[in-house]
Amino acid sequence: MYLHHFGLREMPFSLTPDAGFVFRSRAYQAALNTVLLAVDTGEGFVKVTGEVGTGKTMLGRELLALLEARFSTAYVPHPALDPRQMACALASELGIGAPSRSGAARLHAALQSRLLKLAGQQRPTVIVVDEAHALPTETLEYLRLLSNLETSKRKLIQLVLLGQPELDARLHGSALRALASRIAFAEQLQPMDRATTSQYLAHRLHAAGWNAPSPWSDAAVWWLHRASGGVPRRVNRIAHKALMLAYGEGRWRIGWLAMRRAAADDAATVGPARLAWGGAR
Repeated sequence: MYLHHFGLREMPFSLTPDAGFVFRSRAYQAALNTVLLAVDTGEGFVKVTGEVGTGKTMLGRELLALLEARFSTAYVPHPALDPRQMACALASELGIGAPSRSGAARLHAALQSRLLKLAGQQRPTVIVVDEAHALPTETLEYLRLLSNLETSKRKLIQLVLLGQPELDARLHGSALRALASRIAFAEQLQPMDRATTSQYLAHRLHAAGWNAPSPWSDAAVWWLHRASGGVPRRVNRIAHKALMLAYGEGRWRIGWLAMRRAAADDAATVGPARLAWGGAR
C-alpha cells in the first residue's frame, strides 16, 4: 500500500490493539497506575470507563501482560453472557476442564476449588472484563457474589471492569447498588487534547519505522484533532486515510486540505465524532 512510499515497516494506524504501538498518554498512564495499585492492594472491584475507541482494550491487554508473572489472570472480551456462560468462560480461562457438562453447583465448586489452589500458590486471580457495559444485570450480580469468596487474608478474585460510560449509568441504578458499593477505584479514559494528539501521531509513525520530518502540517494536525474529537481510534482511521490520499497523489507532505478530505470521508462512513468530556480543544 503506502508503506514503501513513506519508508515504513508496518501500518502505523491499524485499528487492532497492538502492544508495540501503545501510547501512554497522561490519562492512560494514570488509569493503568490506578488499576495496578488496586490489584496490588487487593481492593476487589476496579472500574475504567471511556468512550468508544479511547483505549480500554489496549489498557486491558497491557494490564494482563504486566500481571501474568505474579497473578493468575482471566480475560473475558465478549461479556454478553448469562451467569452460567460467564462461569464456563472463567472456568476455561482458569484451566478447569470440560466445565460445560457440569451442573451449576458443581461448576461453582470447581471454580472455588481452583481459586483456592491458585491463592495457595501465591497467585491470586484477576479477572478483566472488557465491554462490561454489555453485561446482563444478573451476570454482574453473579460476579459480585463470586467476589465474596475469600481466605482469612484476602479475596480470591479481583475484578477489573472496562466499559463505556453507559456502565456508570447502570451502576447508579438501584438494581446494581450493591455492586457499585464494592468498587474501590474508578478511572476515566478521556479523549486526547490537541498537543497529545500530535504526540500520539509522532509516536505511532516512529513505532512503524518513520525517520523523517513530520508529514503533517500544523494545520493538518489541528484539523485531525477537531475531526476526531481526540479519540485514538478515530485519529487512526483519519490519519490512515490521509496517508492513503498522499500516496495516491505521490506526495509525502499532508496539509489541512488533504486532512479535511480524509476527515470528511470518515464522517461519511461512521458519522461525525462525538466530543466527550470536552475533549476537543
